[in-house]
Amino acid sequence: MRWPAVVEGGGLGVAAIAYVAVDYLRNVSSTWHERLQPVLWSFLAIIVITRVPFYRHWSSELRAALPFLASMVFMLSTLLFEALSVRSVTAVLGLDWHSNTPPLPDPGQWLLLALNEKLPEAVVEILRAHIIGLHHYLMLFIMLAFSVLFDSVKAPGLGLGARYMFTMAIGRLLRAITFVSTILPSARPWCASARFRVPEYPHIWAQKYYVPYASDANAIRQIIQEDVAYADIGNYNVDYRPDWGSMTFLADFLRPTPSEGSTWYGLLKKAGGGCNDLIYSGHMLVAVLTAMAWTEAYGGFSSVFIWLLVMHSAQREIRERHHYTVDCVVAIYVGILLWKMTGFIWSAKDKNRESRLSKLDKIHSRLVQAAKDSDMDEVRDLLIDVELSSQEYQKKGPSRAMWLFAGVTIFSSLVIVLLAFTWTSDG
Repeated sequence: MRWPAVVEGGGLGVAAIAYVAVDYLRNVSSTWHERLQPVLWSFLAIIVITRVPFYRHWSSELRAALPFLASMVFMLSTLLFEALSVRSVTAVLGLDWHSNTPPLPDPGQWLLLALNEKLPEAVVEILRAHIIGLHHYLMLFIMLAFSVLFDSVKAPGLGLGARYMFTMAIGRLLRAITFVSTILPSARPWCASARFRVPEYPHIWAQKYYVPYASDANAIRQIIQEDVAYADIGNYNVDYRPDWGSMTFLADFLRPTPSEGSTWYGLLKKAGGGCNDLIYSGHMLVAVLTAMAWTEAYGGFSSVFIWLLVMHSAQREIRERHHYTVDCVVAIYVGILLWKMTGFIWSAKDKNRESRLSKLDKIHSRLVQAAKDSDMDEVRDLLIDVELSSQEYQKKGPSRAMWLFAGVTIFSSLVIVLLAFTWTSDG
């Protein structure tokens, strides 16, 4: 049983467009959205279920299961580190700094405002429309991964999922390291006070090393010359320090208030999105990775559609001042480069075909000579050798690489997660 050719040729793209269009109806007509969304999901679920018994690549899916789980563990550990960093960069300077510090000048925001005056109103409304969000990109990738059931995408789907999650985890880790290195003022000055309950005043570190030298040019010049924090900070407020057991040291980074619960982990769960975790945009990273996966695995007109959605999301992030232009630009090229670097986990290229061609290239002269001599036994033996080398690569090559990847990933992330759970129970 094969999926109809018309659907194999573009059915996934049609399904993606239908999903985005039907979900957007919630902003246009809630009645039609409530009618059409269950129909669409029921149809997609039925065709997936009917295809499962005819799937031919369960063995490759099983080989990719462990790397996929390892990628998920790695992803969870990086999200934990990111959550700690998001809260820290907001808390260290206090709410007064966030509300009083003006946003950075952003020519990208100026350009969009200028275009509002030049473009037709209908075009501006399309640019302003909330067509797609973070959960849409994640769902589009899930649709892509499941399309292995219809031979629209190269199996294994779990291998594709492992690459997606591992690449995203690396991207989130690099993102957290980047934004925690230098704290930028939010493009929305009210953001911190609306989302976080942290002290109004800066942490003692900021009072000693930043506040005295933040605005006085002479003070900045002097600290550069002396390379020593010379200002007398005097008396300062003492932060509230809850009893979190072995994790109490996190109070210096998270700066909780007495009304925010009794556990550090509960504090992070309530944090949500940050305000100063700007360079680079996490939402744009997810969007770009989805577009890259779609382009490599499926291609066609639908990949152009996905990239148009990515560009629309980028200008909306800038237009609505969730991010500066630089945040979106950096996320785009970082996402592209990271995806290109992780092809060892899963690739749309046919490695077996490449292995056969490589073997044929090596025996080309022998094969030609055997044909000239009409030695059919030699020709048959050489072709069997080519086929055996391809099967050997399929059995050993990819599986060894995947197991190595799984081992390294588990080693770097599972220990972090286990320690986090241990510390949580101790606290």
